[in-house]
Amino acid sequence: MPAAGFAVAPSGAEFEAKITPIVVISCIMAATGGLMFGYDVGVSGGVTSMPDFLEKFFPVVYRKKLDPTINSNYCQYDNQGLQLFTSSLYLAGLISTFFASYTTRVLGRKPSMLIAGIFFIAGVVLNSAAQDLAMLIIGRILLGCGVGFANQAVPLFLSEIAPTRIRGGLNILFQLNVTIGILFANLVNYGTAKIKGGWGWRLSLGLAGIPAVLLTAGAIFVKETPNSLIERGRHEEGKAVLRKIRGTDNIEPEFLELVEASRIAQEVKHPFRNLMKRRNRPQLVIASAMQIFQQCTGINAIMFYAPVLFQTVGFGDDASLYSAVIIGAVNLVSTFVSIYAVDKIGRRMLLLEAGVQMFLSQVTIAIILGFKVKDHSENLSHGLSIFVVILVCTFVSSFAWSWGPLGWLVPSEIFPLETRSAGQSVTVCFNFLFTFIIAQAFLSMLCHFKYGIFLFFSGWVFVMSLFVLFLLPETKNIPIEEITERVWTKHWYWKRFMDDDNVYIEETVNGNGSNKVNGNRSNKTERNINLPTLNFNIDVGL
Repeated sequence: MPAAGFAVAPSGAEFEAKITPIVVISCIMAATGGLMFGYDVGVSGGVTSMPDFLEKFFPVVYRKKLDPTINSNYCQYDNQGLQLFTSSLYLAGLISTFFASYTTRVLGRKPSMLIAGIFFIAGVVLNSAAQDLAMLIIGRILLGCGVGFANQAVPLFLSEIAPTRIRGGLNILFQLNVTIGILFANLVNYGTAKIKGGWGWRLSLGLAGIPAVLLTAGAIFVKETPNSLIERGRHEEGKAVLRKIRGTDNIEPEFLELVEASRIAQEVKHPFRNLMKRRNRPQLVIASAMQIFQQCTGINAIMFYAPVLFQTVGFGDDASLYSAVIIGAVNLVSTFVSIYAVDKIGRRMLLLEAGVQMFLSQVTIAIILGFKVKDHSENLSHGLSIFVVILVCTFVSSFAWSWGPLGWLVPSEIFPLETRSAGQSVTVCFNFLFTFIIAQAFLSMLCHFKYGIFLFFSGWVFVMSLFVLFLLPETKNIPIEEITERVWTKHWYWKRFMDDDNVYIEETVNGNGSNKVNGNRSNKTERNINLPTLNFNIDVGL
């Protein structure tokens, strides 16, 4: 039996909403897009450490590993082609997200997820059957296109279909599936690395077909969101879906609010242009900054290249893959902390606590490597090696309950409907751009910075924690269509960007029966009217 509850509107009205089976099933199926994304992230680092894979596609790196005279702990994997194998996925995702924004807005969230699944399947086939580097890269590009469409549509789908009070937890299902995909990839790599005959890497790349098929099948059977249906003029269908997913007939207040938001959205002819308006500055800055900061934690560098990283600090092939499995498991378990806590203690608290934890663990790793791991020698004892793994797990766990899921959750819930698809597109673009930069540069940075790479990322963690402390407002338990009124207009800094574009009208009845209009903002404001040409509230962040 579904659990009953209410989503509270800012006006005091209550939107009745039950946690229905259709909501739970739809969110689980949609979040398999995260499973595919996570598998692609995890599998690349494992196969790039497999000798058979390197010998076939990157013989220069393979020979460098075998030659002790030129082998360097920090530089043995420094190769632009090898980095391109990993980063090409994100460059393709960056480009495809512009097309995904159009399909998500015009066709709906469901078709975009279906397109993502088709791209994923095509990329898996090419990668697992690759005979040369060109075929391998083309397969990664197709996977990147799938990631672009999935990351555009899935977070929006989850935010729009979930009841307000559990929106954070259900949205994090996407990130949870990312962590499951990473763990699955690490387990697969650990097993396939032992396969004789040089085809283990093909199995690693080919098993990505499992989440690809799950996403495609899920996209066929899930319901389109009421927000998207109403936005495209299908009001009766949207009302029927809303009634079904909320598990109640009392959906008129929420339906009317969605219709009004859609009406305002239809008046916005150029959503991308509206992102640059002064009123949208807070959302644009915060959402963009969160995506930049998410990548500058260093998490993707660790998750992409975990086996390579552990080999660098002296672990053997099996030990490095085994350690990567441990990291994947910690990543998965820690994400459950976020699901439980995000709607209880809030977004800001999770981000601030994680900032301290990530900073201390990275600085400690840098100190250990600085003293113990040199270019051509390493002096890590068994105990110190285990301690390094523990520190990396400490870093990964804090990321998994903070910047990992919240980097997607916060931007997805602060976009108003009229610019939501455009804002999500910008969010994904920033994410892919900086993911591409980090993926393409990390092995070279590791070669030049050596242990200082961890000091570099810890510096960013310090900066982003200050950003959260002073500039990121709390969005816990606030209905998605009321973020502007209840968050931005009340924030100590961002409220200054709201004043120029709002017209506040207070209507009172004089003794003679006439209405008195007061254009000044007041605590006694009874009605807030957004003029059609001035109501562009968007937060953009990739």
